[in-house]
Amino acid sequence: MYNVRRDATLFDEYHGVKVADPYKWLEDPDTAETQAFVEAQNNVSRPYIEACPLQSKLQERITEMWDYPKYGCPDKHGSSFYYTYNTGLQNQSVHYVQDSLEGEPRVLLDPNALSADGTVAVSGKSFSESGHFLAYSLSESGSDWNTIKFKRCPSGEDLPDVLIRVKFSCMAWTHDDLGIFYNRYPEQEGKVDGTETTSNLHQKLYYHRLGTDQTQDVKVAEFPHQPKWMIGAEVSDCGLYLIITVREGCDPVNRLFFTDLTLLTDGITGLLPFVKVVDNFDAEYEYITNEGTMFTFKTNLKSPNYKLINIDFQRYSMENWITLVDEHERSVLEWAACVHGNRLVLCYLEDVKNQLYIHDLPSGQRMGHLPLDVGTIVAYSGRKRDDQIFYQFMSFLTPGIIYQCPMANDTYEPKVFRDIKVKNFSFDEFKTEQVFYPSKDGTQIPMFIVQPKSLVKDGTNPVMLYGYGGFNISITPTFSVSRLVFLQHLGGVYVVANIRGGGEYGETWHKAGMLANKQNVFDDFQAAAEYLIQNKYTSSNRLVINGGSNGGLLVGACMNQRPDLFGCGIAQVGVMDMLKFHQFTIGHAWTTDYGSSDKEEEFKWLIKYSPLHNVRLPQGEVQYPATLLLTGDHDDRVVPLHSLKFIAELQNVMGRVEKQTNPLMIRVDTKSGHGAGKPTAKVIEELTDIYSFIYQTLGLKWHK
Repeated sequence: MYNVRRDATLFDEYHGVKVADPYKWLEDPDTAETQAFVEAQNNVSRPYIEACPLQSKLQERITEMWDYPKYGCPDKHGSSFYYTYNTGLQNQSVHYVQDSLEGEPRVLLDPNALSADGTVAVSGKSFSESGHFLAYSLSESGSDWNTIKFKRCPSGEDLPDVLIRVKFSCMAWTHDDLGIFYNRYPEQEGKVDGTETTSNLHQKLYYHRLGTDQTQDVKVAEFPHQPKWMIGAEVSDCGLYLIITVREGCDPVNRLFFTDLTLLTDGITGLLPFVKVVDNFDAEYEYITNEGTMFTFKTNLKSPNYKLINIDFQRYSMENWITLVDEHERSVLEWAACVHGNRLVLCYLEDVKNQLYIHDLPSGQRMGHLPLDVGTIVAYSGRKRDDQIFYQFMSFLTPGIIYQCPMANDTYEPKVFRDIKVKNFSFDEFKTEQVFYPSKDGTQIPMFIVQPKSLVKDGTNPVMLYGYGGFNISITPTFSVSRLVFLQHLGGVYVVANIRGGGEYGETWHKAGMLANKQNVFDDFQAAAEYLIQNKYTSSNRLVINGGSNGGLLVGACMNQRPDLFGCGIAQVGVMDMLKFHQFTIGHAWTTDYGSSDKEEEFKWLIKYSPLHNVRLPQGEVQYPATLLLTGDHDDRVVPLHSLKFIAELQNVMGRVEKQTNPLMIRVDTKSGHGAGKPTAKVIEELTDIYSFIYQTLGLKWHK
């Protein structure tokens, strides 16, 4: 292993406690020493991964299975329909337009033509109300920094407007088609290309008038005394109001303001006057639709499973609010949309499976149910003016079915619009089951197990256990061909544990795994591993744990706490330094879920499980699982220093220990970010490397 410099003189002090930080020098990505460290680490991991005798076969099979057509839901704007399509192996999906659902499709925007290696991706898009214009944002090399550009539609003609320094932005058109509201950050010294670590503070809201230079854009909202606040903006369905939602972090809470745009007699010329409907962070308010001054919001106010409420903007004090659709005891309202003027489409999560219901507006009465198999709605289109909806269903063993459902009558009979197929895989030979297992404190945790129907439970099967457990994010059944390769050719079982910290059972489930309760997340995941071992699905030396971002933290913490329980750990873009994460890029927004070492009580939580600070020599003959960390040089969400410092400490503690025969490695990719927009070629390459690593470390066999 690479002999990394450990500077024992480097430390930080927290509330009178000195904490060693011997790899602090790795926090600067631009020094020659950091770059030499990265190169040296790749010079260790790359040859090991490439030594896998099945690497080329794995890549060939993943590529072969990835090569199937992928469609997005049609979305109507103006009189035209828009959708995305990937022939199979294109690095980025292409955006198409057609005059009708039966019309000949034309290319509107091909991101593959914007870079030779596919590392420029469309990260967002917004059509004007008339459908005559499109604003779309582009990300380079996986960075969260975006550039907004514009097209005339449906022709696809490029417009000269370009907006830069955009990050975590809305794109909200005024209904006169004259311009958009968007977010950008102030000028700062140093880089803004995705390789920097500078904190993202003082986001502002601007209005850009189409056809003008960005320097003429009007600043319409800022909160100079609240540098962490982030501003969301949305124009109401009627076009008369601008709804502002202000967030301080990732917690599902926001302030709610609005501006009556009709009162701006001189147009949008400066900071907007806002009416403050909610001026605290007690709950979340998400705009759904409005009729005149009566606005419908999805909220978790005193309703951890969410409900719909009506607020009259003429009488907006809380005592006048009305519940439109109350919360369900066991089902979480994930999203809602208005269609055909007076119909609400409500998507619920029931025991980690989606269900769709139709309700009346304004009564809130349930009118119908759109039946679904066990799985997830991954895409939806349909606005208030539309008389039909499209939605895309997916499961662990369903690549994707797009349904079309007319809404002009009360029968609600969806039909299959497109059924997406994968070649050369026998889906009938596999099944998905959901089980519930007890965690350390007795809480029942749901878990999906995808397995061959012929599975023999003898404790020898390789199992990949995936988890996330944070930020109110639900991990629902979705499709991935790479998992099929693991199932079919490596004899594997794929498992998803729906641990606390996520949103699977609403805000109660989320809060049970955040802040002081974070250890519940790790206990739930370790209990999942114990269940799989006790029920003979696998054994500890055949068990792989995997997670990314907050899930990478999960893998790191669990390997530290129970190295005996796992044979391999794959941590992708993980948060590993829990004492300093809030100092880099957008990390300050995560303190709502994690807490902050700046506060003494929260420091005491974090130091107990922070992966970087809890690497210990295991007792007895126990060694660390085979470990592969993955990060990208343009990850400005979870900056690479987390993974770099963690692997340095892991190698320092275990690298010279005779019993540690399992490899401890990191793979640092170039022109790669946190994951969104990653080109197909890079995705396949990364998956091949992961499976090659697992194949060698677990001693797997290839199954024809």
